[in-house]
Amino acid sequence: MADYPWLKSYPSGLNWNAPITKRPVPQILDDAVKQFADRPFLDFLGKKYTYREVAALVDKAAAGFQKMGVGKGVKVGLFLPNCPQQIICYFGVLKAGGTVVNYSPLYAEKELVHQIEDSHTDIMVTLDLAMLLPKMELMLKQTRLKKLIIGSLAEVLPFPKNLLFPIVKRKELTPYALDDRHSRFKDLIDNDGRYQPASCSVDEDIAVLQYTGGTTGVSKGAMLTHGNLSANVSQTRSFTKGFDLGNERVMGVLPFFHVFAMTAVMLMSIDIGAEIILHPKFELDAVLNDIDKKKPTFMAGVPAMYTAINNSPRSGGIDLKTLKRCSSGGAPLPVEVKARFEAKAGTQILEGYGLTESSPVATSNPLDGVNKPGSIGIPVPGTVIEICDRDDPLKIMPLGEPGEICIRGPQVMKGYWNRADATAAAIVDGKLRTGDVGYMDPDGYIFIVDRIKDMILVGGFNVFPRNVEEAIYQHPAVAEVTVIGVQDEYLGQVPKAFVKLKDGQGATETEVMTFLKDKLGKHELPRQIEFRKELPKTLVGKLSKKELVAEEAAKYEAAKKAKAG
Repeated sequence: MADYPWLKSYPSGLNWNAPITKRPVPQILDDAVKQFADRPFLDFLGKKYTYREVAALVDKAAAGFQKMGVGKGVKVGLFLPNCPQQIICYFGVLKAGGTVVNYSPLYAEKELVHQIEDSHTDIMVTLDLAMLLPKMELMLKQTRLKKLIIGSLAEVLPFPKNLLFPIVKRKELTPYALDDRHSRFKDLIDNDGRYQPASCSVDEDIAVLQYTGGTTGVSKGAMLTHGNLSANVSQTRSFTKGFDLGNERVMGVLPFFHVFAMTAVMLMSIDIGAEIILHPKFELDAVLNDIDKKKPTFMAGVPAMYTAINNSPRSGGIDLKTLKRCSSGGAPLPVEVKARFEAKAGTQILEGYGLTESSPVATSNPLDGVNKPGSIGIPVPGTVIEICDRDDPLKIMPLGEPGEICIRGPQVMKGYWNRADATAAAIVDGKLRTGDVGYMDPDGYIFIVDRIKDMILVGGFNVFPRNVEEAIYQHPAVAEVTVIGVQDEYLGQVPKAFVKLKDGQGATETEVMTFLKDKLGKHELPRQIEFRKELPKTLVGKLSKKELVAEEAAKYEAAKKAKAG
């Protein structure tokens, strides 16, 4: 085994060379049912399901899907928020032998059309909500989509909510007619649960087509095999020791249609027999209520969620100390946000790193080892991280020198669906090029500097937005900040900061600029600070730059035209 620098940082009891188990993804659920059949599995807005109950519904869904023709090579889309039907259909499709294609409920029409056509999705599962069903009715007319399976939240709510929901929320529901293109979820599972087990090649068969890259052009489907996903569950479990099997309670608030929550929350929770406290979306008061009443022991979130909890006036009156462990991913975790939450909760936020193409977990700070602020940690078992020259991925940079983060491991995708060109560009010599700039310290801990595409070139000097954001976060009035590069006739680009202030706090541009003078180099100082009530976020709650970049580009072009005219 190579002399990797991170090996000396592995805490006692953890082994980078630990065996990694690959298995068909549905076997993760089957194995959990053998151990935890009558333990609680889901708590959805007060409606509880055991592992045995969900497994029976999954088998019925598998039989129902097979009657519709689902088998090897058939793609079934899930256009759902977090709800029991999402989990039941996810495993039902896989047990039937098909491939799951995850769709975000917030996708725009253009992206839905592209993804349905590109993935060859013929069947879609959704709910009768007005925010969902009309979009899919449109897709039935515009795309290759052939059939909708439609569920209802009323059928998965506890009494009396199940009776009141259709009455109280009738304006939020969309009626539909049953025909050969529309069927009900309850009819899908109206059978004896006898399905024909499908054969599975764990390294070849695609479990999930997970689309990514839509912010930089046409999105691509990452082919995640059964082996990729189950290996990542195995890696994450062996790295995060100390679970109380069958007794953990997990906050399921990150959307399961996103790869982070799919693996690190849904699949990992099942693997350890945990109860998932399931939320359709992140609503701060609802999450704080459940932390207070249901006492979760684990929470995975994105930085914006921890920021929201930090800034809530209610958080001081709620006992966060039942949370034994918390993790953060999806975006860099500001040091200030991490420190404030840990002071409130009395537990560490373990920052990790990964991407869709790596199923997703590649690195993490260890629970019982050194947790370095600002670091994404060390590679999880069986994963090799190399910091490579940005222009030559075959050249490895010295420790401490920045370069492109590259990943090797069993969790790296098979490739992009029907995109051999993109696959060849992304996977070079067996390593996945991430597009992120980072460095590795002598202990093997990795630090992200920024996205290559987000780097700002100021008069020939490289400026990384994250450095500027970290400095601004130190200001006591700042709740959230995003920094982008904007066009400048003299320097080419300059940094511009967009800031959301904490409730009840005030600050001016001059005050913040004065605060930053001894924290940033002259070329790093933002040339402008714009205060906003809200900052744009992605579907999973990460702060998003693309909308701001588009706004500023449009302003710049308009100013040029006005000047020319």
